[in-house]
Amino acid sequence: MLMFTGLSIANGITVATAISTATERLRRSSETARLDAELLLARVLNRDRSYLRAWPQKKLSLDEQKRFHALVEQRHNGIPIAYLFGEKEFWSRTFEVSPDVLIPRPETELLVELALATLPMSGTADVLDLGTGSGAIAVSIAAERPLARVTATDLSSGALNIARKNAVRHGVRNIRFRLGDWFDAIACDERFDLIISNPPYVADDDPHLNRGDVRLEPRLALKGGRDGLDMFRIIAREARYYLKPHGRLMLEHGFDQAEALTNLLSELDYADISRHADLQGHFRVTTARWEPSSRSFSEQTHAQ
Repeated sequence: MLMFTGLSIANGITVATAISTATERLRRSSETARLDAELLLARVLNRDRSYLRAWPQKKLSLDEQKRFHALVEQRHNGIPIAYLFGEKEFWSRTFEVSPDVLIPRPETELLVELALATLPMSGTADVLDLGTGSGAIAVSIAAERPLARVTATDLSSGALNIARKNAVRHGVRNIRFRLGDWFDAIACDERFDLIISNPPYVADDDPHLNRGDVRLEPRLALKGGRDGLDMFRIIAREARYYLKPHGRLMLEHGFDQAEALTNLLSELDYADISRHADLQGHFRVTTARWEPSSRSFSEQTHAQ
């Protein structure tokens, strides 16, 4: 019997045995050990998970075992499944990901859902996605609203490279990419119907930054200052100068940040401030509208 990266390699090992052994190996490093083991083996066999359940006694070749165990060890060492596969499903599409970008989360689909609800099906609109990362939000919106003009920005050139690849992957042409820190990437005379963002919102000393998959995700896309609200302050303040009259601002945030963000937007004279809950009942997106009456004063202030 050959020992390979902490697991046994031998003739006659079945799908069921491989999954069971890998699950035990991953139990201390992952809260979803069984699921991870199944996903990794399905990837090696180029099958879906239902195949594993239908053929638990299928024997794995030595090469299949070695490739499987290599993936298991990387997962055991904390590398997220999405980075191992180089892709992640989001809004019914597959997006390329790498350690340069935050892994798209299911809860972020609420942000896309709300954005699409405000954008016309057959009309034009100007949309700005700040801190686009993998481009999952911007590309999803551009694909669903082909007449919209979408601009996606990011401070990371590596992230923008991934976002551009995802736009090409999904045949999206109505999108442009800009390198820069928040609104520094936008011309002073540009205006948008919708500004949307999933900015960094984890407090710098939050212990979750050192747990699970988050440990290997880019800190630039996670850390939001002492209270996690620094980026919201920048975006909410500056967005007023780039929104068209009646334009909308949509921000994803932490499950416990809705009240603080609502207060911030109110202090900055936004109107129609609304909180939106995810499927777990947590407020994860806050939206607001910018009114022309407020813009008149703010533009004069900004120009001084």
